Amino acid sequence: MCIGIPGQICELLQDQLARVDVCGVKREVDLSLVGAHDERGQARIGQWVLVHVGFAMSVIDPREARATLDALQAMFDVEPDVGALLYGEEKA
Repeated sequence: MCIGIPGQICELLQDQLARVDVCGVKREVDLSLVGAHDERGQARIGQWVLVHVGFAMSVIDPREARATLDALQAMFDVEPDVGALLYGEEKA
């Protein structure tokens, strides 16, 4: 099973690379699959994306992002290994 983690784009870096906030942990994520700008040419800063293995797989709406994060947090409450997905290895 593959799990995508919601993250909010907080900074565009070079080319198709961005800094994405996932539960307070900043990660570099490749935006090649969704683009650094939306269909109107606006930068994706502030938008939510579903991140898997360092790539933004899709753009998601904030409600979907929150619901997914809540579900993952509930999983973490019973299965601590999920913490590595949410908070990175350092908090797992």
